[in-house]
Amino acid sequence: MRHFLITTAASVALMAGAATAQDSLTLGMVLEPPNLDPTGGAAAAIDEVVYANVFQGLTRFGPDGSVQPGLAERWDVEQDGKIYVFHLHDGVTFHDGNSFDAEDVVFSLDRARAEDSTNAQKVLFQGIENVEALDPLTVRVTLSAPDGNFPFKMAWGDAVMVDPASADSLATAPIGTGPFRLEQWVQGDRVTLTAFDGYWGDAPALKSATFRFISDPTAAFAAMMSGDVQAFPNFPAPETLPQLEADPRFKVIVGTTEGETILAMNNAQPPLDNVAVRRAIAHAINRQDIIDGAMFGYGTPIGSHFAPHHPDYVDLTASSAHDPEQARALLAQAGISDLSLRLALPPPSYARRGGEIIAAQLRAVGIETQITNMEWAQWLETVFKGGDFDLTIVSHTEPLDIDIYARPDYYFHYQRPEFAALIEDLNTTVDPDQRSDLYAQAQQMIAEDSVNGYLFQLAKTGVADARLEGLWENAPTQANDLTQVRWTQ
Repeated sequence: MRHFLITTAASVALMAGAATAQDSLTLGMVLEPPNLDPTGGAAAAIDEVVYANVFQGLTRFGPDGSVQPGLAERWDVEQDGKIYVFHLHDGVTFHDGNSFDAEDVVFSLDRARAEDSTNAQKVLFQGIENVEALDPLTVRVTLSAPDGNFPFKMAWGDAVMVDPASADSLATAPIGTGPFRLEQWVQGDRVTLTAFDGYWGDAPALKSATFRFISDPTAAFAAMMSGDVQAFPNFPAPETLPQLEADPRFKVIVGTTEGETILAMNNAQPPLDNVAVRRAIAHAINRQDIIDGAMFGYGTPIGSHFAPHHPDYVDLTASSAHDPEQARALLAQAGISDLSLRLALPPPSYARRGGEIIAAQLRAVGIETQITNMEWAQWLETVFKGGDFDLTIVSHTEPLDIDIYARPDYYFHYQRPEFAALIEDLNTTVDPDQRSDLYAQAQQMIAEDSVNGYLFQLAKTGVADARLEGLWENAPTQANDLTQVRWTQ
């Protein structure tokens, strides 16, 4: 392990920074969001800044993953889950002073489900048949079929409420109803939020919060040590955590996330359209070596696209266990030799470090890779939107998102009608036991098809000043919720 020395100057800087930070906070983030509109972008970094801070939905996720009231103080369920009536909080205003009411809910949901919608999770709204304002504080949503999961869907960052007057400029000038408003965005460096004086709920303890973008692990460690950053909720240098944990000025916060980290494969690109080739790649992978080498032991092996902490999780890791001989046999069965594949790696350390390890593991079974390191915006444009890749490594941090495999145009292009039908059944099923069975079938189907190489569930390894309270331990969604964050002294 690399050793770091703390200089006296750094210690003084840390104490000086903390002394002036009792109502302000600087947080570190690995990735800068490409924009600040959660209803028009897929990047997790967007929600990490704005979820629950700037924007709010009818419902929201709590730190324990539960679905809680948001802008709707309560809701009624009618016709076995086909109709939801949301009762809104009174006295809510947007940051520009415009009032929030039922008509804004109609606008927001109709906008999200419109044919020309750019919402990255448009599938969340596909079941909506009609949205109507019964009065200024009451909204009725009629679905095409019963959906017991609808309040869960409305808690996503993609389902936040927006003002028609500012909807077209949210990417650079976000206007929400949350406890913080945008103060400044210095692209390439930081985003600063300040407390919104007209907030309808309980005022946050923080008056301001700055998100600094630091992708380099060494620089992230140095920023914590110097006091330039007082918290790094998703710390990119896990190799330094033992040192930080031993320092009484800091606390290390280890939890779990919704982040299924996968070696994504382009199922539409030969020879990856051959299940035998995909299975060979899956058997070439040694998950534990990746967890140890790229994550310094932090992470839980997975065998499908499902979080191990979820009660409906099925452990399928054995179906794609590390077996180089089986990998070589499958490649021979497919008539494949001298295979060379492009491996696109976005900036996170799990991808860059993990990519080098996976390249060596694939080489051991006869598959060469050409690695391309990409910045996040390039990855989104080329891989996620353009589908121009063979292999890539990414963590999918959206909650309970196995339904993405039912989207034929999704970037890894899995097209199996039986899976789409299974998800359609799941979407219309309310009974908990039946839903559990369908989730199990879904996990097994994509594992059997080796749609992707399933690596590990991303751990949430954070570091913070020991005097900070209220940061989330786990990450049921991609968020740095500041509403309960405060300094204890």
